[in-house]
Amino acid sequence: MDMTVRRFLFTSESVTEGHPDKLCDQISDGVLDNLLSQDKLSRVACECFVTVGLVIVGGEITTRGFVDINELVRRIVKEIGYTDPAYGFSYNSCAILNAIGAQSPDIAQGVDVGGAGDQGLMTGYACRETPELMPLPIMLAHRLTRRLAQVRKEHVLRYLGPDGKSQVTIEYVDGKPHRCEAIVISTQHTNEILDDTGNKITDVARQEIIDNVITPVVPAEMIDGDTKIYVNPTGKFVIGGPQSDTGMTGRKLIVDTYGGMISHGGGSFSGKDPTKVDRSAAYMARYIAKNIVASGIADKCTIQLAYAIGVAEPVSIMVFTDKTSDIADERIVKLIRKHFELTPRGIIKQLNLLQPIYRQAAVYGHFGRTEPEFTWERIDKADDLKRDV
Repeated sequence: MDMTVRRFLFTSESVTEGHPDKLCDQISDGVLDNLLSQDKLSRVACECFVTVGLVIVGGEITTRGFVDINELVRRIVKEIGYTDPAYGFSYNSCAILNAIGAQSPDIAQGVDVGGAGDQGLMTGYACRETPELMPLPIMLAHRLTRRLAQVRKEHVLRYLGPDGKSQVTIEYVDGKPHRCEAIVISTQHTNEILDDTGNKITDVARQEIIDNVITPVVPAEMIDGDTKIYVNPTGKFVIGGPQSDTGMTGRKLIVDTYGGMISHGGGSFSGKDPTKVDRSAAYMARYIAKNIVASGIADKCTIQLAYAIGVAEPVSIMVFTDKTSDIADERIVKLIRKHFELTPRGIIKQLNLLQPIYRQAAVYGHFGRTEPEFTWERIDKADDLKRDV
């Protein structure tokens, strides 16, 4: 018998709502939400680009609604926290360029009859590492960035700025999370917490961030004497947000999904209405995988769905349970076809996707959420799947 213990390290990251890419995701999904609230049949493919003092909003939109791009962008930037020119970017002074056009009629003719809005492959995943049936590294990373935003907005740590990142490295033993190897927090801040050199934050500020951000989030039993904790490892992070980095919609796909635990499928989610299978089929793939794991059929499940533009049914369904199921993957595919709607129209109906719910999904991950609007996180098919087996 092979008694070798298998150990490996796995790392996931998350970013705060003030990160330039996430700012863009929220603007794109803010446009989508605004139009869906007026016209559920809105076709939206909205992209955003941000740099020093400038926001560009573009894409292809067909709708009976109207959105004031200028007002929407300024409101979202203000809500995120860019309210002070000291951050190098502010809601009341940035320039805004509207470059939105109409959707191509060549695409519309395939979507109007119920076909997919594009070709592509989408993946979904679930496992037993957390109550949300998500990988532990990405869930801890999201909780850390959520906590960063919370202590900033509640003025617990008044010197924090809107931009920030987290990173969590977990040591796995025989495929299960064992301990935290490393935790990284990089957060924008004001000059007031720099030491006398002006090149790094004070030890007091570092400990305050550990005590108020890391300690309330990471389980104490996961941290030991060998866990490495890094807070602003470059020393300081005064210049952040669009002042230091350009941002674009759809550049944080691994943050949006499973933290790199599985491959990412097609394109980004943000700014796309649910007729785009990049978004809706990825949500369905997660819904399927989560229900399979919740049913007890498997401890891990990866789903791949693939579509052709203008064609309603998926061209392929793949299931991979990583030897954690007693049932053949081919049989699980048959269960999926029986219990889940897989056409774009069927997905939209089953998951009730024509709702203005997407801006909140644009930060802290699209999966593993507990809000009731995240219908793809329900496990209402688990009992039916278990009964069939």
